[in-house]
Amino acid sequence: MIFVFRWLLRLFTGLVLLSLLGLLIAWYILSRSLPDYAEDFTLPGISAPVEIVRNNDNVPHIFGATDADVFFALGFVHAQDRLWQMTMLRRTAQGRLSEVFGAHTLKTDEMMRRLDIYNLSLQSVSAQDAETTVALRAYAKGVNAWIDQVNADARGRGAPEFFFFSNEIAAWQPADSIAILKLMALQTSTHMDAEILRARMSLILPDSRLRDLLPDDPGTGVTALPDFASLMPGLGGAPAPLQLAEADPLSPFPRWGFGGASNAWAAAPNRSAAGGSLLANDPHLGFTAPTIWYLARLQLQSGGVIGGTLPGTPLVLLGRSEKLGWGLTSSYLDDQDLFIEEVNPDNPDEYRTPDGWKRFESRRSIIAVKDADPETITLLWTDNGPILPGAHHDLGSITPAGDVATLSWTALSAADTSMTAALHLMQAGSVAQAIEAGSLFVAPSQNLMLADAQGIALQTVGAMPRRDPAHQTQGRMPSPGWIAGNRWQGMLPYADNPSVVNPGTGILGNTNNKTVDRPFPQHVSFTWGDTQRIQRWLTLMKTREVHTRESFIEAQLDTVSFTARSLLPLIGADLWFTGEAAATGTPEFTRQRALQLLADWNGEMNEHLPEPLIYMAWLRAFNDRLIRDEIGPMADIFTHPDPVFLERVLRNTDGAGVWCDIIQSSPIETCTDIARVALDEALLRLTESYGPAIESWRWGDAHQAAQDHPVLGDAPLLRYFVNLRQSTSGGDQTLMRGLTKGTEPAPFLNVHGAGYRGVYDFADPDSSVFILSTGQSGHPLSRFYDDLGDLWRRGEYIPMSLDPELARAAAVGITHLTPQ
Repeated sequence: MIFVFRWLLRLFTGLVLLSLLGLLIAWYILSRSLPDYAEDFTLPGISAPVEIVRNNDNVPHIFGATDADVFFALGFVHAQDRLWQMTMLRRTAQGRLSEVFGAHTLKTDEMMRRLDIYNLSLQSVSAQDAETTVALRAYAKGVNAWIDQVNADARGRGAPEFFFFSNEIAAWQPADSIAILKLMALQTSTHMDAEILRARMSLILPDSRLRDLLPDDPGTGVTALPDFASLMPGLGGAPAPLQLAEADPLSPFPRWGFGGASNAWAAAPNRSAAGGSLLANDPHLGFTAPTIWYLARLQLQSGGVIGGTLPGTPLVLLGRSEKLGWGLTSSYLDDQDLFIEEVNPDNPDEYRTPDGWKRFESRRSIIAVKDADPETITLLWTDNGPILPGAHHDLGSITPAGDVATLSWTALSAADTSMTAALHLMQAGSVAQAIEAGSLFVAPSQNLMLADAQGIALQTVGAMPRRDPAHQTQGRMPSPGWIAGNRWQGMLPYADNPSVVNPGTGILGNTNNKTVDRPFPQHVSFTWGDTQRIQRWLTLMKTREVHTRESFIEAQLDTVSFTARSLLPLIGADLWFTGEAAATGTPEFTRQRALQLLADWNGEMNEHLPEPLIYMAWLRAFNDRLIRDEIGPMADIFTHPDPVFLERVLRNTDGAGVWCDIIQSSPIETCTDIARVALDEALLRLTESYGPAIESWRWGDAHQAAQDHPVLGDAPLLRYFVNLRQSTSGGDQTLMRGLTKGTEPAPFLNVHGAGYRGVYDFADPDSSVFILSTGQSGHPLSRFYDDLGDLWRRGEYIPMSLDPELARAAAVGITHLTPQ
């Protein structure tokens, strides 16, 4: 027995030692791709020595003799820290994911090929001005210089992911950077899905009920605040159901309701306590690890620029220079229209136009698929845009048999000068120059928030389609493509883009809310991204005569839900403090306790409280019970209750209270009946998940920020090393937005929010601050993979200084690039 025990012990010890040895070998191999930030390089492609100072937070400060050398170095540091992310973005734009991931991504590749984004990017290279062309080429040389170092010195294939997937890295080209910018346009454009949804719902619901479920923004456009005294006198001054699949982290196509969002606001010097303009910006995109943003400072000939760059491009898209600050929010400009094209029944190679039949533009494309035969598809284009297959975006459900659907979209331009516009914006020295630079933006359309020492402005940039006033659907639903009045008639002049410069009240803001009240076709959009956050922003702005950097930070981190404060009194109007006290342990007792908590709650979506969890679960159950009997399985797409719809129902606006009656039942149910049943259902589900003690429930347990690795995030064991999960406050409609997932089994997971926050103070520019939601590095073994995430979760920031000595004072490494 002792003999057996000894050998088992030896075997166990041996296995442990072998495992440790294996882990050490794996760590050594994978860590080979960790860059040494103090290493010097002699490289071709630069004209003079370049210095890269990485400060204590691993933010590179780049100093070179020419702008081209600086952009070369930016490409070099992007590749050092984010090479896998960059190559994945490029593969996505090219429609070449299936070469690595097999048939799983074939549908995504097919759609990207049909949109032809990469070929359009190749053609757009020649549309850039000479300065931008130099920057693109220099940046590409910098990326390739690091790839050459990886190949020459066996630096762990450049990133750990390349050990699990293809390690072939093609040379970077200027078109790759343009394609990534177009990819961002794709990720923030949702009007095509809005058209499809409205078309489908119009087949189920009468127009009156369609206006309830897909309501227009009921408010007026808000950009500038009205006069401060007038604001605050009290201060003394039937189709088939959708098949909803789990969101694919490799797909660039946003789910309905998950397009781009953002916050940005600015104060003029006369509304600033320190006498300098203020600007705050936090763009909202889907969370990933690492985040899409990368912090960097560039010392250009026009001056220093610092902020959030987009790996794969030579741009500081968000940030400030010595004289100007700029931020972005999604404008929700309607830049997409779907058309139904009639195919010639006698010749399937032709489609109908206002002038008769015309041949499709056609070419074949081959998609290589890992571990499978390649797929050959035929790409077809019409005057209105590319033909999209019916299997994508549920287009088949609204396309008549024999017809096809096409997409007109501003990003499908072969002369896209958005890259040039963004580069000019970085070099602008004033609000006026920045607005002028905006004229070259094509896609994505954004609201550009600007501030310099003298003033502030909000300018919508991006091409605005010119539509005929007689357009049959006004672009709200797909329309016949052969009718001339439905087709785009070029683009509107840049002067028609909404613009507000130095408003008299000195405050500007946008939370993706409605900005203008112009009639079609100058309307900008019928679909906006926010009706709620703007209300809370207005409250915070008008409670102060003047603002500070701290008050702007306070607003950026605000977690009070205007929606909760406005809807809870309506949904619980006949439930508060009613009935006899129930016995402990009964469903009635749980309901009464939950109602008591909500009655005493101030609407703050704090991660440590149970009330936000009860409120969100109640609204979710209530919304589902309102709509499911009317629209059936289509209810699955409405994963996030629309506050405007719920308010219409609860106030019985235009008869919307009829939604509360269950069609299939004999009794006539009231909204109170549905609210009571929905609350009981929500509490039952929460009890099953979090236990019976309501006071111990925490919103943050359900509302964790899911910053997952798009590729390795589902891999056994590895997921614990590459995914970042953090308990967070906020919610769907708070200024510190944390959009919930909306689908089971974790509907309240925080999956979409501010990957970047910045606040710029031109009274003391070097006191400006910013933060990322993860870290600078994309390498899971790097200490900079998640180091900024804890600060971000706590609402803290890091300095945004252009002082080179401050960067050098606590540098984690200084790299020198010497010309070969």
